[in-house]
Amino acid sequence: MTTTGAGDAVLAASLQKVLDGTWADAREFTREAMTPDMLNPIGLGMEEHRDHVLAQLQRLADSGMPKLGFREEDGGTGDTGGALTSFEMLGHLDLSLMVKAGVQWGLFGGAIANLGDSETRKKYLPDVMSLDLLGCFAMTEVGGGSDVQNLETTATFDRETGEFVVNTPTPSAEKAYIGNAARDGRMAAVFAQLITTADDGGELRHGVHCLLVPIRDEAGNDLPGVRTSDHGPKGGLAGVDNGKIWFDDVRVPREALLDRFGAVDADGEYSSPIDSVGARFFTMLGTLIRGRVSVGAAAGASARTALALAVRYSLVRRQFDHPETGKGIPLLEYREHQRRLMPRVARAYAFACAQNAIILELDEFEKNPEAFDEVRRREMETHAAGIKASVTAFANDTIIEARLACGGAGYMAENLLTEMRKDCDVFSTFEGDNVVLTQLVGKELLSSYAADFGDMDQRETVAFALSTAVDVVQEKARASTLWQKLVDAVTDREHTDLLDRGNQLQLLVDREEHLLETVARRLRKAQGQDGSAAFKVFNSAQDHLLQAGRAHMDSWVFARFAEAVEACEDPEAREVLGMLCDLYVLDIVDGDKGWFLEHNRLTTERTKAATAARNRLCTKLAGRARTLVDAFAIPEFVFSVPMLTDGGVDAITDEPSDEHEVVGLAD
Repeated sequence: MTTTGAGDAVLAASLQKVLDGTWADAREFTREAMTPDMLNPIGLGMEEHRDHVLAQLQRLADSGMPKLGFREEDGGTGDTGGALTSFEMLGHLDLSLMVKAGVQWGLFGGAIANLGDSETRKKYLPDVMSLDLLGCFAMTEVGGGSDVQNLETTATFDRETGEFVVNTPTPSAEKAYIGNAARDGRMAAVFAQLITTADDGGELRHGVHCLLVPIRDEAGNDLPGVRTSDHGPKGGLAGVDNGKIWFDDVRVPREALLDRFGAVDADGEYSSPIDSVGARFFTMLGTLIRGRVSVGAAAGASARTALALAVRYSLVRRQFDHPETGKGIPLLEYREHQRRLMPRVARAYAFACAQNAIILELDEFEKNPEAFDEVRRREMETHAAGIKASVTAFANDTIIEARLACGGAGYMAENLLTEMRKDCDVFSTFEGDNVVLTQLVGKELLSSYAADFGDMDQRETVAFALSTAVDVVQEKARASTLWQKLVDAVTDREHTDLLDRGNQLQLLVDREEHLLETVARRLRKAQGQDGSAAFKVFNSAQDHLLQAGRAHMDSWVFARFAEAVEACEDPEAREVLGMLCDLYVLDIVDGDKGWFLEHNRLTTERTKAATAARNRLCTKLAGRARTLVDAFAIPEFVFSVPMLTDGGVDAITDEPSDEHEVVGLAD
């Protein structure tokens, strides 16, 4: 029996075609640009690491990759999907490089591209793309955190001079954790409360807006009124210079305001195409979801790399002798090792297909926004939030499990997994805290319009939820032809096989609907109560709201995966993808079988059957594990790590084969 098979190259290529998706060319372009020196460097000091990442960022700029994400009229190529896919691919190598690129081109450049007028874009974006102008995205404040709508930094218009005066009014208003702020950034896209003066001299507040504020001169010195500091060593992302920024009466011209959704004329009069402060705020944030999508995508790439390392290691690392052959047993032949890795491989495939779907949707939106009504746009933004939360949580869990699956070798920095774990950690909190984002998904399920909640207090939220919660799930589901086709296929929900796709869908949708109805019932208690009492009721239902959000994302990801399976033209690849899709669902059911039992969705016998089917699929798919991870198409130099190349593992000299046997295949 051999365990070193290089995998089935033909099958891997067919699976890769599915995973690469619409922007396969962009993936290949980025793969060709990837070189070993782009890998996360081990053992560098903080400043050396920052220098290394900045040099690699310049290489990316010189390659032309940043142009993908900007409009043709702004000097780019107008390929949003290609840009997001290229950012995703960087997650295979060094998350510091991905984050540095994301700050520069996705956040700072994206703010200018999506919120600025044509003159502002023409003035700054060529230098942003070339790295002649490095910038920051100064949104987060140390006091407010996720409560961006109520941040404290102010930008007050001075009628006498025609300038905005930017201030940090309190210690809690300092801009914190800002990428490029500690060292490299020369300008910041600053989010602040916009204030103008009324005719009677009073203040008129117009909500959060974004302004371009220079923070350093070309020599790297802070400009007058600006103070920056370095956060220093962090728990990861050592190549990114995160820092703090304070403003003390910093004056910028009126043209510094990125005025797509709110402008101030020379007389100090404010105007906006959107009257509501809350609606304006959410509309503005909605144009900046590229960063959120990129973070989820790169985290998914990092998880796939961790799985590929762990699977390869499990095929060459032997532990204990087989009682019949006397040879060491490869780790992946052990049932528990299969259960550790194979469900996560299935989820990696599911999330990759879902990520491709949200990128396709965002690309279509940016090319043809008129095709998106308010409902569709809000759904896209909500799923972007949900997929970010789901994938980054999955990535952190998977990288840790991959590290553990490699034992002591996995703990060595030279084998990459511990560095990946440190770097991916913060992905669960930046670009939106995962708890907050999952709650946003739950609110969308209740209201159909996340923006409606933005303008509501807790009492109004409760009342609105009660009037809209009942049919939201099924209405959204029916938008998918495949979804309805699967539901129609269910003839006997009590006895249909757990591997029947329609029954799998029904299990997930039933759970989602029940959780949503539970939230609505709990919120009903707040009807007629004042704001404080309504908040208590809303707060007490938060765990159910989060459960509903997670359940919805499970259903949505499943639907995107099932669509990808159905669209696959290669019969063998479609069969393997079908098994992975089955394992994805069975892993959800097995992990939440208490809920399915408590709510009479499954009997004890059927939950036992689900666990047994999960185990059988783990064993069957383990026989093709190398092929499954080869389909991730990660550059081979990533695997030139000691635990796979030299004395870190047992030397295996058997001739390679396409597949390997696994213990328990007939169980």
